Amino acid sequence: MGADRDLGGRRRPMRVMAYVGCGAVLLAGCASMPDSGDLRDVEASQRPDAQVRVFAMPPRENAPPEEIVQGFLEALTSDEPEFDTARKYLTEEASKNWQPERSTTVLADGPTALAEHSGSREVTGDYAYALTGDKVAEVDEQFAYEPAEGPYKKRVHLTEQKGADGSKQWRIDRLPQGVVLGNSDFQRRYVSVNKYYFASNSPTADRLGTVADPVYVRQQVDPVTQMVKALLNGPTSWLKPVVRSRFPTGTALKKGVKTLTPDDQNRLTVPLNKKAEGVGQTQCAEMAAQLIFTLKDLTPTGINEVELQRPDGSQLCAIKEGEAEIIASHGTGQRVQYEYFIDGEKRLVRIPAGIKQQAEPVPGALGAGDTALRTAAVSRNEESAAGVSLDGRSLYVGSLASGASLGDPVLQSKSKAENDGLTTPSWDAGGDLWVADRDPKNSRLLLLEEGGGEPLEVKAPGVEGRIEAVRVAADGVRIALIVEKEGKTSLLMGRIERQNGSDGRPVVTIHEPRSVAPQLEEVTAMSWAGDSRLVVVGQEEGGVQQIRYVQVDGSTPVGAPPAALTGVEEIAASEDEGLPLVAHSEDGIVQLSSGAQWQKVVKTGTAPVYPG
Repeated sequence: MGADRDLGGRRRPMRVMAYVGCGAVLLAGCASMPDSGDLRDVEASQRPDAQVRVFAMPPRENAPPEEIVQGFLEALTSDEPEFDTARKYLTEEASKNWQPERSTTVLADGPTALAEHSGSREVTGDYAYALTGDKVAEVDEQFAYEPAEGPYKKRVHLTEQKGADGSKQWRIDRLPQGVVLGNSDFQRRYVSVNKYYFASNSPTADRLGTVADPVYVRQQVDPVTQMVKALLNGPTSWLKPVVRSRFPTGTALKKGVKTLTPDDQNRLTVPLNKKAEGVGQTQCAEMAAQLIFTLKDLTPTGINEVELQRPDGSQLCAIKEGEAEIIASHGTGQRVQYEYFIDGEKRLVRIPAGIKQQAEPVPGALGAGDTALRTAAVSRNEESAAGVSLDGRSLYVGSLASGASLGDPVLQSKSKAENDGLTTPSWDAGGDLWVADRDPKNSRLLLLEEGGGEPLEVKAPGVEGRIEAVRVAADGVRIALIVEKEGKTSLLMGRIERQNGSDGRPVVTIHEPRSVAPQLEEVTAMSWAGDSRLVVVGQEEGGVQQIRYVQVDGSTPVGAPPAALTGVEEIAASEDEGLPLVAHSEDGIVQLSSGAQWQKVVKTGTAPVYPG
């Protein structure tokens, strides 16, 4: 729980103790606590966000009840690992029972504490306050983030107790479990980090492809140790059915190990308990690879090597960063060669990825122009492509090899209107092709195994409305959908699960679809833009069109959104975050490199895509 406002709902600065240089507020890069220096108060608004550790102030002698409540709320925004100062505002029994790690509730403006008036409180010697606010999100005990909305109201109760000197002091004796704080404090104190597991429920599960599982941890409270523990505890509940960890069940840090710190060579040693001591070298290397992927961006210099140890201190295995990239891969593990779009002659063309050159038709029939195309998708190995006809009713699949011909459509929609035809298709990592048919009489999500054959109808029991766009993640276990319902379009993230059917064909189902851009009333375009991030085009209610990044858990990633661009109709990004965004706007096909402005590629063109 934390505070952005005082008891009357007014904004108040958080007071924290700071030493000039290093101390109660620890600046990044400070090696140790100084033995001298001036002590003074610092306001939260003056803190460099990622460079300061904040420690709270303990309760003042004879502080009145409202000051105790406010001090406790402020103490919850501190960087103390066990919330030691916050516990000083509680009775001994309340401190023993309070579990701050249970959950974190994020409110729009922080909790407002309102006194609950009772005619007998002067007689009974107790006080109660209602903590209220508007919910933005919940972070559960697995550190998983989920958007939330609606009012928040919890009760805090205080009682008088005797202090060490015999004086009476107000303390909180009843409070809700977990932590509550304002969104601004949450953004300053917490950071999103990807844990990595391996896909277990995809066409490529036999190949070690990683799946990102984003969680939020307190960025100034030993994040390396937090993330190692979170990884060992296993995937979050939503992702668990489709991923696997190579760490044996029950693996944890060796008893007594409280913190993990890389050495001056960026080498991290991780002592494990007995659950892992019997693993073979191959499995151990895969375990270490999970750690390297998880920790690679968490420290300023990264982790170059991980050593896993048995409880007796002997080495299980050790691998370096480069070896981890060989053991497992992100997505398909293939380097993107080209970016693609439909040119003015309605054919599929390409340019080298990230290089501004003149576009050329792709090899094969889809680049010849004999069949006019509206949209297209290129397989992740860039050997095949799928194209939707100009009227939106026919789907063709062809080879991207010189001289390759184009056969009959692999799928046809019975829709009458172009806007009710087939969506832009999407290839998964196993070479299967996904597309939605928007025929009002038979709207459905379809899967064509290896891009052909009898289409499989994908079950999507939790998706309410008509699917307007489909993008499958490179890992093959997550799918992003734009869904239209009652005139509004929203962005959903679903989990792909596959089972063997009685006829020998797979049964594919989209489970637990969840909104990942709830603040947008209309979403018009989207694309994967990293392991756990998408780029989205949409607008809030009554607002103007905007481009923003969103995480797969519905949170907003740190950093600036893409530069503004007017009239965006389609957008494409690569899971390789080093490649530029590409969009179709009123200026034609344009692209945006990191830290730059949008630049025109061609005046006439539509439907830009990267492989996938």
